[in-house]
Amino acid sequence: MADYDTLGSVFAEGAKMAPPNSDVGDVQRGAGRPRDPRIEQAALAAARELLVEVGYARLTVAAVAGRAGTTKAALYRRWPSLPHLVYEAAFPDDLLKDWHLGADLRADLLGIVVGTRDAFTTPVAAAALPGLLAEFSTHPVLHNALLSRFASVFEAIDDRLRDAATAGEVKAEARSEDLLRLMIGAALIGVLLGPETLDDAWAARITDILLEGIRP
Repeated sequence: MADYDTLGSVFAEGAKMAPPNSDVGDVQRGAGRPRDPRIEQAALAAARELLVEVGYARLTVAAVAGRAGTTKAALYRRWPSLPHLVYEAAFPDDLLKDWHLGADLRADLLGIVVGTRDAFTTPVAAAALPGLLAEFSTHPVLHNALLSRFASVFEAIDDRLRDAATAGEVKAEARSEDLLRLMIGAALIGVLLGPETLDDAWAARITDILLEGIRP
C-alpha cells in the first residue's frame, strides 16, 4: 500500500510556505507560547460558515479572522496559507469514521463509495473542493493530505481484498489504492459536474463497475 503523508508532515512542509513574518515553523517546533485551541476551533467554524456563504473564491484570511474574533497573524501561526485552513475546515480528521467492513464484499465497497460521496458533498466540502483542486498544483502537499484522510480505509480494504483473493472472490492483483483512487475520482468529478446526480443509484453503479473490475 502507498505511504501517504500524515497531517503532521503536511503542516511541517506547509510551514516552508508561510508568510515572511510568520512564526508558523517556530510554533510547530514547540517554541513560543502554547496555542489556544479555542482560536483554532473558532477559525475552523468561521471558515466553514464563510465557505458556504461566499464561496472559496471570495474567502480571505482577513474575513475568517474577523468572523472568528481573532487576527490574521494568529491564523498564520496555525496555518501557512488559506488553502491549508480551508482544507482542514472542509475535511476533518473523522472523515469516513462510521464505515465498517463485513462479510459481503459488494456491501463493503458500496459503503465506502457512499461514505466518500457523503464526505465530498457536504455544503462545506462542495464549496471548498473546486478551489482546493486548483490549489493542488501550488500546494501539492494538500493532495497527499486529502488521501491521508483515507489511510485507515486503505489499510482495511487491503486486508479485505487479501481475504477475498484467498477465497477466490477477486483477482490476486486487486489493490486497495486503485479502488480508492477510482472512488475518490468519481466522487470529485461528480461534485464538479453536479452533486445532485450522486444519488444512491449512482453509488450502486460505481460499486458494480469497481466490483466487475476486480472479479477473477
